[in-house]
Amino acid sequence: MADINCLLRRIPKVDEVLRTPGIEGLTGVYPRDMVVEAVRKTLDEIRQDIIEGCLGEGEPDGWTDPDVVRDRVVSAVERMARPNLRRVINATGVVLHTNLGRAVLCPAAIEAVHMAASGYSNLELDLETGKRGSRYAPVEGILARLTGAESSLVVNNNAAAVLLALNTLARGREVIVSRGQLVEIGGSFRVPEVMEQSGAILREVGSTNKTYPDDYRRAVNERTALLLHVHTSNYRIVGFTRETRVEELASLGRETGIPVMCDLGSGSLLAMEQLGLPHEPTVQQTVAAGADVVTFSGDKLLGGPQAGIILGRKDLLDRMKKNPLTRALRIDKMTVAALEATLREYLDLKSAVQNIPALRMIGAGRENLRDRAGALSLLLKEAAGDRAEISMEREHSAVGGGALPIADLPGWLVAVKPAALTVEELAARLRKGNPAVMGRIMDGRLCFDVRTLLKDEEIILAGAFATALGRE
Repeated sequence: MADINCLLRRIPKVDEVLRTPGIEGLTGVYPRDMVVEAVRKTLDEIRQDIIEGCLGEGEPDGWTDPDVVRDRVVSAVERMARPNLRRVINATGVVLHTNLGRAVLCPAAIEAVHMAASGYSNLELDLETGKRGSRYAPVEGILARLTGAESSLVVNNNAAAVLLALNTLARGREVIVSRGQLVEIGGSFRVPEVMEQSGAILREVGSTNKTYPDDYRRAVNERTALLLHVHTSNYRIVGFTRETRVEELASLGRETGIPVMCDLGSGSLLAMEQLGLPHEPTVQQTVAAGADVVTFSGDKLLGGPQAGIILGRKDLLDRMKKNPLTRALRIDKMTVAALEATLREYLDLKSAVQNIPALRMIGAGRENLRDRAGALSLLLKEAAGDRAEISMEREHSAVGGGALPIADLPGWLVAVKPAALTVEELAARLRKGNPAVMGRIMDGRLCFDVRTLLKDEEIILAGAFATALGRE
């Protein structure tokens, strides 16, 4: 105990550390309170290490050396000053990575967000009349032109879109849905739970693998408010199956006078076959099939900002716009700007495929990916020297974001096996770097998939890799 007390007494005071050369000048760069907090945190860590027996008189790191304390304080200040939301280089191969923010915005959308954020805009002003306007006006005309829908409304995500539609059209009444479509939409939230919060009453029909139009017809009664079709965009049931199509539900809806709502989930304005992928119903096809209300996400296959887009019959959408929930769920000016710019890209589908990063990544060809992987491999070999083995190999990427679950995207990746570090240690160093780098661990190696790398990120990744290995 005497030795511990001796060591504790040697810990410098906060004021002494603040006067140390190299720390004294930090208060001219960072807020003084932040520097003081960093000093106290560093001294507390040293104190705790001594109490727990992690440090001793002959400790080789020389914790009592002012230079050592200074370096720890500087590191602490830099960590505290670093933004919590930071840039990440996505080398996982998952295009719509939920944990990494899903779709990357196209250049036009980024420019539009900058415009909206850096000055005033006519968000709710009609410049022609000088009177109050609607914040949805910038996208309503484009959505009508692209999809053929009578009316539209945008809220902050697709779950909110479903909630608003059900609350408006079916509160206190029954909504008929196939048992095989009661999906979990992510974050442990499920369709039955969203429906419960909306005030609608769930009426399940059919079985997990087979549901027929007659199942819906037999369930219709005087309390039925909606026929709901949920597109299983994040999983597939294959084999002995039968799903009631939107066209069949629309026919039943016309027969019974009950509106049909379709939750597309991911939602796409582009036929995925054009990118060499399995068929996915487009928004346009769903509207044309007779759905009275269609909902889908903005930041998945559309490639835009997070948003929940609602399309459909004008009378039904007008009711939703009057619901007080609409104000609680409304989008902000940056989302309006980014969504309008993204939708404008779809006025020319060739332009959309080239300019929208999500579509460009999904549609990238294997030869192009092999060339990029070869270039990255050379950069990483130069960065690693003899501290890691670098190899190239074929592998598959994923669309992600709950979209196209059975679509494997063939491509190439670069695999790294460090010599002196474990793969987990290397991954952690890259993850904690600036910028952070995320790959995926496979077969005892850290792999970088070039499909999801943006322009010039190969060079940045190589620099971060060298730093993680302890090389200049």
